[in-house]
Amino acid sequence: MIQTGAGTTTQAETDATLGKHRTVLTEDMVRKRKKSTMAEEELSRLPYSKSKIIWSNVLYIVILHGLAVRGLFYLPTAKYQTIIFAYIVAGIGGFGVTGGVHRYFTHRSFKAKIPLQILLLACYTVSGQNTVPDWVRDHRVHHKFSETNADPHNASRGFFFSHVGWLMQRKHPEVSKRGRTVDMSDITNDPVIRFHTKYFTLLKLLLCFILPIAIPVLAWTENFIVSVFVAGFLRYVYNLNVTWSVNSVAHIWGHKPYDKRIQPVQNLIVSVLSLGEGWHNYHHVFPWDYRAAEIGGYLLNTTTMWLDFFAGLGWAYDLKTPSEHLVQQVAVNHGDGSWQVSDNTGSYNTGK
Repeated sequence: MIQTGAGTTTQAETDATLGKHRTVLTEDMVRKRKKSTMAEEELSRLPYSKSKIIWSNVLYIVILHGLAVRGLFYLPTAKYQTIIFAYIVAGIGGFGVTGGVHRYFTHRSFKAKIPLQILLLACYTVSGQNTVPDWVRDHRVHHKFSETNADPHNASRGFFFSHVGWLMQRKHPEVSKRGRTVDMSDITNDPVIRFHTKYFTLLKLLLCFILPIAIPVLAWTENFIVSVFVAGFLRYVYNLNVTWSVNSVAHIWGHKPYDKRIQPVQNLIVSVLSLGEGWHNYHHVFPWDYRAAEIGGYLLNTTTMWLDFFAGLGWAYDLKTPSEHLVQQVAVNHGDGSWQVSDNTGSYNTGK
């Protein structure tokens, strides 16, 4: 028994009272935690209007596009070899993005032996984009938190923002916050990527600018200025905008055969320009499919053609794909009605 100033209580009564207090405290903590979680989720979806514009980035992007436009005026005077060369270099850089940093390093949709890893990194460097860790982190966050404030290029904020505007301002706080939750251990522990990141600036200057500009001049005596503007600026800006169009156009204009509940869409034009990355509704449903598409064949998915080629050499293996039954089941249950059994030629039943 316990003696108090007000009287005497038993140990059982005391335990019961303490138990009630604990229950009340626990329920209060749960309510506060739930309220905090709900507030956090709500905050991640609220519009954020205080993003600081990075004027140096704005100036750089505007000047870069101005130089590319100037390059259009040099096309009539460029030698045909230079134009063909610029197109090939653009394709090499594009494959480095689609087959390399995207399908391999970000999504691990297949396995690659060291020679292919090095080749993919070299091709990606030709595209002249960010370091591999930066690109992979942003894209993994994009998939995990698509169309929220944690998405670096949130398409719900409009075409311009998702295309290029996101590079002109500070990231939304949610992007940085959620980015820290993404597992990047496979990237940070990769010795090949560590080497590439260490010498990234030098490699980018060499493979994206110096060699593409120098080769036309040295190989077929192209005018240096023409080479700078056509094989340099015009080709580079073209590559950038094709990549950006996957973030913008392929999240806004198109149909949704696989999942009508999400924003990414199927866009034929983007697929042609980006070597097969425009089948975006499919890709966001099955991001681990090495083809990033169900339809289209090699004509509309050049990246898959090259990956199959390297698989034939034994450099790529364990190529992941979902079963036809799974794709059909998802499309029938969640699609917009435009899906039909395909012979891999790129056809859709667009009439619902």
